[in-house]
Amino acid sequence: MPGRYADMDRAVYSLICSRDGITAREIAHELGLTRKEVNQCLYRYPFIHDLCYHDDEYRWHGLIRQAVPHEGLRDYSGWYGYVSEFMSQDEQIWLSELEQGCAAIGRNLNDTRGLIHSFLDCRETMRGLFGDLRVYGVACDGWELAFELRIKRARWVRIYADVLVVTPTHAFSLEFKMKDQTEEDEVSQAAKYVPYLEVVLGPKVDVVAALVLTRARDLFCHAQIPGTTAELPVASADMLFNVFDEYLGFLAE
Repeated sequence: MPGRYADMDRAVYSLICSRDGITAREIAHELGLTRKEVNQCLYRYPFIHDLCYHDDEYRWHGLIRQAVPHEGLRDYSGWYGYVSEFMSQDEQIWLSELEQGCAAIGRNLNDTRGLIHSFLDCRETMRGLFGDLRVYGVACDGWELAFELRIKRARWVRIYADVLVVTPTHAFSLEFKMKDQTEEDEVSQAAKYVPYLEVVLGPKVDVVAALVLTRARDLFCHAQIPGTTAELPVASADMLFNVFDEYLGFLAE
């Protein structure tokens, strides 16, 4: 029974976030559920509680849409836009917009541990990645890109990502560390929010977590996620290209 409840909850949430307003009656009809089951989902499921709302006509809406573009992601990001916008933007303008966006979403900008330098490190890495993708003819300019994603609107749902790249089929949640070696707790940290991002982004997008070590070189491997049999990719900045190729397969084309 818990599995069935979980499936119902997620289906209701996904339907809400795929429509521009929908009533409980319409949800029940489309999913083949009873009104009682739908109402239980509406008031039980944390994602609906935190990331959905109803208007005065009791039509339900999602704060982050499950469509391209994923409207609403901007409201939870330090910087959000398309790859083409990111690649054409001046560094100082991008950094200024990122700082303003971080302040707006409540991201602590205390720079005592080199936060701004880490932002610029991320920027350089992502510019290198998209430059490489362009060389190989990958149509990445229309991909969505978010820096400093912080989904933390209310009590239950907490999702963080240093960088999120959303392609038509996959979303890559990248955890950046200014290090050259992998540590277990950082692997766990990188993988932690994958199940939650899968709910938020919807069933049409596969979520991939990866750990990026910006002080390493020529590194591309997989690390086991502690407490599981699953693995996630670990890459240096110069090898991040391979993480994307592993799942999108453009080198094999």
